[in-house]
Amino acid sequence: MTNRLVVVSNRIGNPDAINAGGLATAMLAALQENGGLWLGWSGEIAADGTDIEPLRHKHRNGVEYVTFDLSQSDHDTYYAGFSNRTLWPLFHYRPDLVDFQREAYAGYQRVNELFAKHLIDLLHAGDTVWIHDYHLIPLASYLRKLGVRNRIGFFLHTPLAPAELLRTLPCHAELITSFEAYDLIGVQTVQDLQALQDYFKQTLNAQLRSDGWIHLPNGRVLQADAFPISIDTETIAQYARTSVVLPAVDRLYDSLNGRALMIGVDRLDYSKGLPARFEAFGRLLERNTNLRGRVTMLQIAPPSRSEVPEYQNIRAELERAAGHINGLYAAPDWIPIRYVNRSFPQQLLAGYYRTAQVALVTPLRDGMNLVAKEYVACQNPENPGVLVLSRFAGAALEMEAALQVNPFDQDEIADAMARALNMSLSERRVRWNVMMQQLREHDVTAWREAFLNRLAERKLLTVQQRRMY
Repeated sequence: MTNRLVVVSNRIGNPDAINAGGLATAMLAALQENGGLWLGWSGEIAADGTDIEPLRHKHRNGVEYVTFDLSQSDHDTYYAGFSNRTLWPLFHYRPDLVDFQREAYAGYQRVNELFAKHLIDLLHAGDTVWIHDYHLIPLASYLRKLGVRNRIGFFLHTPLAPAELLRTLPCHAELITSFEAYDLIGVQTVQDLQALQDYFKQTLNAQLRSDGWIHLPNGRVLQADAFPISIDTETIAQYARTSVVLPAVDRLYDSLNGRALMIGVDRLDYSKGLPARFEAFGRLLERNTNLRGRVTMLQIAPPSRSEVPEYQNIRAELERAAGHINGLYAAPDWIPIRYVNRSFPQQLLAGYYRTAQVALVTPLRDGMNLVAKEYVACQNPENPGVLVLSRFAGAALEMEAALQVNPFDQDEIADAMARALNMSLSERRVRWNVMMQQLREHDVTAWREAFLNRLAERKLLTVQQRRMY
């Protein structure tokens, strides 16, 4: 039997709704090459008093999708609790927002064990398992305890906080030690890699070798490296080229009446730096009276995790900020900020990106940020726009030709906005060509192959290593 790739992530969603972008694009081609399986939470909550739905299997284009529901209690502790009120703020350098509850951590461990129990009967001996993101850090340790000897890789899509911040987590030793069960750990940047290595060295007395291997006191050996995730560059570029036929793109263009468009597309989250971005735009209009009525900012911010109080607060804050700026500067025929709380299909977004003269990607901290890469891929080579990019997004390490800013400095962001709007065509072309060449050489296929090829080099666990679990 051909060895399969088995992907595990927190959530799959509806396979029929998967389109280009994010984890779905990165995984689908790999899964379809030799046949594969994707396991994850269905996104559904079982009604109180009813039995949890068993595994549901769906086949599409040679890929088997396996989903299951969660109880309300497991959702509240594993997902809304420990994953998104503890790990998410911690990994994004916000210890002030960390809410650690032992009950939530117990639920996180319980659901990871549930994932392992669902997966164990689906695995074949030669399968390669690729587990994704902060929701499922301990999963491999549970699989090892069940006797799984397959190669298991892990990729963290978020940033990883420095070792000293990780140690503020009461359960840090148990959680981070569970990384030992993986053969290969992938992170986004060299800074994230340094954080992981520092933790293993300082806290677990591991030996770091120059070849990237981490040797632990218990005899386990694992490898970690940076694998910056990317996009399907040519597909996204093609979407942008063909988006001119979409009526919604025409309507956006016509509505601008010749005004310049600055666009931001971010999930509604406190890590994205949206309040500072709105404030910077307000300062731009305050200082540059000639731009009033001549530039529009479109901020698309689909809501997420609405059950978490911090997300409710950020939404209210942004609504107030947009209302305040519009109240100060709007005219009967012009609204400075168009603030939209909904998502759009990838092809339509590509058209919006191509229409915008400037993209604003200013997170306070981000693992990578694929919007930055998508915007560049969508530009017209003859008349490209300008990317304003936070230094603290993982993409900044690869996209040095963007206008990089400190997202905590609203004045610097405002200055970069003004510079982007006034940049000459020749400079815009030079900057765009540098970034586009990077995206063509390092697209999502190169990312996926780099990780899986490295994982394939690992030998299977020996019986002695297996007994460590």
